[in-house]
Formats: sequence, C-alpha cells, structure tokens
Amino acid sequence: MGVRVAFQGERGAYSEVAALQYFNTTELIPKRTIADVFYSAEMHEVDYAIVPIENSIEGSVNETYDHLLTTHLKIQGEVYLRIEHCLIGYEHSSINSIRYVYSHPQALGQCRGFIQRHGFEPIPYYDTAGSVKMLKEKRPDASAAIASRLAAEIYGLSILAEGIEDSKNNYTRFLILACPERGIEGGREEEGEEEEEGEHVADTTGIMGSSSKTSIIFTLEHRAGALYDVLREFASRGINLTMIVSRPIKDRPWEYNFYLDFEGHSLDDHIRECLERVKDKVVFLKVLGSYPKAVIS
Repeated sequence: MGVRVAFQGERGAYSEVAALQYFNTTELIPKRTIADVFYSAEMHEVDYAIVPIENSIEGSVNETYDHLLTTHLKIQGEVYLRIEHCLIGYEHSSINSIRYVYSHPQALGQCRGFIQRHGFEPIPYYDTAGSVKMLKEKRPDASAAIASRLAAEIYGLSILAEGIEDSKNNYTRFLILACPERGIEGGREEEGEEEEEGEHVADTTGIMGSSSKTSIIFTLEHRAGALYDVLREFASRGINLTMIVSRPIKDRPWEYNFYLDFEGHSLDDHIRECLERVKDKVVFLKVLGSYPKAVIS
C-alpha cells in the first residue's frame, strides 16, 4: 500500500514531479497552497508533505521558510529536481500566434529571456500546472502556458517548445516533511524506535547520498557579534554550512530569524556538542530535522 503525499499545485506541478522522483509507491494529493500542504500533514490527512524551499535561479521560497518556523513537522529528506520548462498551448498552435503566456511568477522569471525574445506578455498565475489546466478549461485566445511536460500530458495540450528556461542549471530543492512520530529521520532509527517494514519509502537509487544534512532555525539577541558567535561554533568544529537565510520576525521590525543547513547528523557527537553550545548563545533554537543529503543528478 502506497503512502499519501500532499503537494502544492494542480496535477502536473513540479512538486508532483519531485514526489514521483523521490517516493516508490505514492498516492499524490494536490493542495491549493503551501499552507494547505503543511496543514494536511499536521492533521494526519497525509503521511508526508513535499514543499519547495529554494530555486537555484530565483532563490528562496519565503512562504515555506515561514511555515517551518511554526510547524511541528520534521524534515525527513530532500530532493533536487532539474526544472525543464515547456511552452504549452493548443493543438496546431504556433509560437508566432502566441501573445500571452501564463505561469507561476517564478517560472516566468526563469524563462524571462525566452519571453522577451518572442515579445510575449507574461501573466502571473498561482501555479504552473494550474495555468495549463486553465488553458484547457477556458481556452483564452492567443495564449500559452509555461509548465512541465507532465502537465501537458495530463491536460492533453501540445508542447510548442521545450527547454525554454534561461539557465540549464535550473534546479529546485524540495523538502520531505512528516510528523515526528513517523520515527525515521535521515535513514537512522531514533533511540528506542525500530523501523517498520516498508517504512522507508524513498527511492534512494541515484538520489540519496550517504551523508546527512541538518536544518535549524535560530533567533539572536539584537547585539553586535551575535551571529559571529554562533557561526564560530560551526567553524571551530569543521562543520560545513550549506545554506543560510534570514527572514523577518513578524512582530519585531528589523530583527530576523536565521535558517541554517549544515552537513552532519544531529546524533553525531560533534554536531550534538555544537548545538548545545549554540543553544546558549541564542534566544530561540529549533532543530527542523536531520536527513539524507541529496545529490544533484
């Protein structure tokens, strides 16, 4: 029996493509918003949630970072998806007949050069695959959408051009989230728990590396050198930081939460020691999870 996984967007969204890449057998549940994806996993409507966290061209997905602050879900894994955008339209349409192109703002930004060369008018839409679904249902004149090949197949529309993204190094990183009681983080059993048969649902062939990554959130005192004091704890132990992002604290103007990814597992002795020292230097610390470090394939 497959697991239930929630993703943001309509059928054919890149989040669905990423879920198909990561999981073995899955029932995929589309949700309108990222908030809905988090909620469905928190309420045990699904077993896992998959959410985009950053794109190599357009940067961070801020909504995901903000939900990570308040959720009780833990990160169980990650996956990098090569984003290959297609221009999708009606059968027998030609590129020269297109005036308007619909897609998610990030996808429009990732195809900015292609759009400008052809003189299209970009129209933001809530979802890449949703824009294809809209074309299918409403059939606006002189219009096309930018989305995945899967979206074109699902909605029965034609691919007018493919590989239209400005950079071929266009990847989106997705996080796999689940309630802590699922018990398996980063391929290791938590203390006092055993892995049930069939529990590890990820297809690790060619996707997962052998090393681990840990993600945390912390809040600092508003003083000079506070961030340096924290980062020094990682540097002194030779812990490699792979990402650092700041997000505004909603009720404290010009102060920030920091999101940090680094190599290593929270159960490793030197990581455990580092986090204990960091805890003494911050106002707030939350470990989002330790999980297998994905490789770009």
